[in-house]
Amino acid sequence: EVIAECGRAEQRHRLLPARVVVYFVLAMCLFSGQGYEEVARLLTHGLERMGRWKGTWRVPTTAAIGRARLRLGPEPLKALFTRVCRPVATEETSGSWYRGWWLVAVDGTTFDLPDTEANAAFFGRPGVSRGQEKSAYPQARLAALVECGTHAVFAAEAGPLAVHETELAQRLFSSLVPGMLLLADRGFRGFDLWRAAAATGADLLWRVKNDSVLPVRTLLEDGSYLSEIVAARDKNRRADPIRVRVIEYALGHDGSGTVYRLITTILGPKAASATSLAALYAQRWEIESTLDEIKTHQGGPRLVLRSQHPRGVEQEIFAFLLVHHALRDLMHQAARQSDQDPDRISFTRTLRIIRRHVT
Repeated sequence: EVIAECGRAEQRHRLLPARVVVYFVLAMCLFSGQGYEEVARLLTHGLERMGRWKGTWRVPTTAAIGRARLRLGPEPLKALFTRVCRPVATEETSGSWYRGWWLVAVDGTTFDLPDTEANAAFFGRPGVSRGQEKSAYPQARLAALVECGTHAVFAAEAGPLAVHETELAQRLFSSLVPGMLLLADRGFRGFDLWRAAAATGADLLWRVKNDSVLPVRTLLEDGSYLSEIVAARDKNRRADPIRVRVIEYALGHDGSGTVYRLITTILGPKAASATSLAALYAQRWEIESTLDEIKTHQGGPRLVLRSQHPRGVEQEIFAFLLVHHALRDLMHQAARQSDQDPDRISFTRTLRIIRRHVT
């Protein structure tokens, strides 16, 4: 369906029809350590075993596969991601809820890309020093929303390195709904970003820099306090403020460790105490684990994407996300059947099992 919706249906018979290319790109991100032709062999063998492939078929060359991927473009994979990659937690899913709030997190990462003129021109390179020197690889940026309890990525945006992760993140906020509690680290800063996220009806619990100006307006019984944030352009006049609750704490038994400063839309201690929110913020690390699963375990150590062209890069990123979501959905189903926390099931072991099963 997504192939037809995106206008990729063939007008003539091809060795690599669009439907097969979609399968191939997904397989490419499941067997990330294999070359194009080996991925094609593994794919056809798996489809034959599942009864989804009949007849003889010669394995296409690497060049033919590359041309087929360019014809397909990123749109069908993005449309498929939007259609199927949704939150998977149920009310019984361990680690997904806090007092009725649905725990989700936002974060960003980058992917190293092949060093081609097209990739460098579109995505850009990160600097490696204070001078003009640039790193060896161009990089693409990704921002994502993740369910904390299941590690399922349910919204994502990719773009050039010059587009800040906060700009990409703001495009994701249409996927937030009332009842969610969105966790974010201090990289996601800014009055406008906070206001956009809060406007969705979701509650927020974000870390901010320790030097942020947060005047005490009302001291609360649990040690937190009510304050307000304003846009940087209005910081002197304190115009158009938004009320927030501030929670400050330090890690370590004696309080001498790292100091954390959180702001939240949950204004009353009775709804959620300062200590419980401080403990809850640790769940934000679930999205760090999710991105590591995709880049290190699924993609392999020192992952560099295969795609030589920007449209192929975007296609490949969303294929990685689709495969990861399928794995995480399967792990969630297994956790439900065995009545355990999805975190108790090994992602690496699941990945190995699926690779064996497909082939």
